[in-house]
Amino acid sequence: MSHLHIALVRQKYNAAGGAERFVSRAIQALAEDGAQITLLTRQWEKLEGMQAVQIDPFYVGNVWRDASFAGAVCKAQRGLHFDLVQSHERLACCDVYRAGDGVHREWLAQRRRVLSPLGRLSLLANPYHHYVQAAEARMFASPRLKTVICNSRMVKAEIQRYFGLPDEKFCIIYNGIDTEAFHPHLRQQHRKPLRKQLGLQEQQPVFLYVGSGFERKGVAQALQALAKTPEAQLVIVGHDKKAACYQRQARALGVSQRAHFVGAQQDVKAYYGMADALLLPTLYDPFPNVAVEAMGCGLPVITSTKCGAAELIEDGRQGFVRDALDIAGLAQAMRLLCNQARAQEMGAAARLLAEPLRLDRMAQELNALYRRLLQLPAMPS
Repeated sequence: MSHLHIALVRQKYNAAGGAERFVSRAIQALAEDGAQITLLTRQWEKLEGMQAVQIDPFYVGNVWRDASFAGAVCKAQRGLHFDLVQSHERLACCDVYRAGDGVHREWLAQRRRVLSPLGRLSLLANPYHHYVQAAEARMFASPRLKTVICNSRMVKAEIQRYFGLPDEKFCIIYNGIDTEAFHPHLRQQHRKPLRKQLGLQEQQPVFLYVGSGFERKGVAQALQALAKTPEAQLVIVGHDKKAACYQRQARALGVSQRAHFVGAQQDVKAYYGMADALLLPTLYDPFPNVAVEAMGCGLPVITSTKCGAAELIEDGRQGFVRDALDIAGLAQAMRLLCNQARAQEMGAAARLLAEPLRLDRMAQELNALYRRLLQLPAMPS
């Protein structure tokens, strides 16, 4: 790819974000092959192996924010030469779009399931949701769009259902993890000391939730399922500006002594090592990294039918898949995993499932996609 110039578009580049981890692998795959990488962004925190062009037009409110950035990116491209533009934002002037956020219309449909009539009316009246849906429609109809990278078959099916794109427009690349860092040996290292720190007993069944954005990721449902599983403990890792509301819910359900809100953590590996299983009854998540990280650490996963990672799980083997609002079903799955022998057996199967999902495999698939789009010969095997 020598002398090729490739642009990556991300409005705010946060080195800790899931999309950014994917971008960083894309950068590595391209840079190692000799390409020049330019990031088009409003704001960034960390840059390695690429240069940045700051595109930061004035805005007030989230509609103006996204629309002004999209317009400015498209305008900036006219003054620069790129062989390929890959966007992680919804804009029509890109060759490749990574659908890491899924389909906004589907997220709204799932969110309406838990909202009151007034909440659904507020959702309908919010201009931002109308803007995002229109931006998606323009992007998927753009004749310039060559490929949509999906991180699950679920998202591909949703895009085809709503926008009618043909199979040849898609490339499915699952999120990769560092399978040496996220490994079952974390259990020996962290189980006893972290449980002691949290006031948990060695033999207590402990379920782990990891994620920010508690409404979308299903903390309310997790607490309700916990209330039906009296022998279990739940450790909730993540930040949410309404965390106090969920703590009040825990008290109302009578589980405040068993629901441990520990806030956001810089490094969650110790929590994977401490837990017996991951509980993630998300309303909608295209493909959460935490599901694969947990499986890499030898934890079975309880998740929902609208989680992209669910398509990897054979129900009852590496975990359980239930509707996000099936509280009885979630609680039943938790009770089954309260048996530590069963949890460890299923966790071993989960580890086997996660082992092929390595970072180098993801980088190789990205590399192959870029070479195909740029009509370059395949790398020698």
